[in-house]
Amino acid sequence: MTRIPDLVSTEWLAAELGKPDLVVLDCTTYLPNEPGDIHTGFRTAHIPGARLFDINAVADADTDLPHMVPTPARFAKLIGALGVSNASRVVFYDQHGLRASPRGWWMMRLFGHGDAAVLDGGIPKWKAEGRPVETGDPKPAVPATFVPDLIARRLAGIGDVKAVVAEGGALILDARSKGRFDGTAPEPRAGLPSGHMPGAASLPFNELLNADGTMKDAATLRAIFAARGADGSKPVVTSCGSGVTATVLALGAVLAGLPEPAVYDGSWTEWAGRPETPKVTA
Repeated sequence: MTRIPDLVSTEWLAAELGKPDLVVLDCTTYLPNEPGDIHTGFRTAHIPGARLFDINAVADADTDLPHMVPTPARFAKLIGALGVSNASRVVFYDQHGLRASPRGWWMMRLFGHGDAAVLDGGIPKWKAEGRPVETGDPKPAVPATFVPDLIARRLAGIGDVKAVVAEGGALILDARSKGRFDGTAPEPRAGLPSGHMPGAASLPFNELLNADGTMKDAATLRAIFAARGADGSKPVVTSCGSGVTATVLALGAVLAGLPEPAVYDGSWTEWAGRPETPKVTA
């Protein structure tokens, strides 16, 4: 069977919807200062047959940091409860377009599952095209068995990033807004200073997107990454506020044909919250 593309169109999903091996998951998140919540959004309208992939639940329950990657065993238990097996094709979409859905795609890849994709443009594009939606809670899933194979190179911890900052050897790309990167705009998490890691380059995630929330073409993506120094000649670590939009950059790099970056899971929330880490403002 042909592997699912990393990015699928609404047309592709409409043609595949309802096939027994396909699992569609709403992978949306809201910033701490942003109105709305994923559950209300899902109940209001979701793609037929979809279930909710809550990154705050499919997470490490033993840390104060937001939605950190769980252990392989916990991930296997939670993703299996959503009906995902190693034979499943999994499509993640977002209520905002394309912002958090790559987090689900990346987590599947982190645990060794290549048949995962992001819906280009998310449910806003789906609805704009007049495609059907459902309301209310999701239908219960038939539990499945998922056996994880952790691919550690796709994950960066704070020790890895400290080494990059101290010694070089990799490029850190920061997906937050330029104002947050420069330290001129506040962080959405109260009490957290803005700024960036020494040597990091700013690449706001929305620069990879078209006006309709779809991903730019591969050639354009390659040019955008190259302008930040990411031309495939050295490893890349992506970061953001809490490890979500960093995965948009990871997806963009894969679509551009570049080596897959590692994602710094704790991102700026962890880095800025540690007293010993160096911070830079413009």
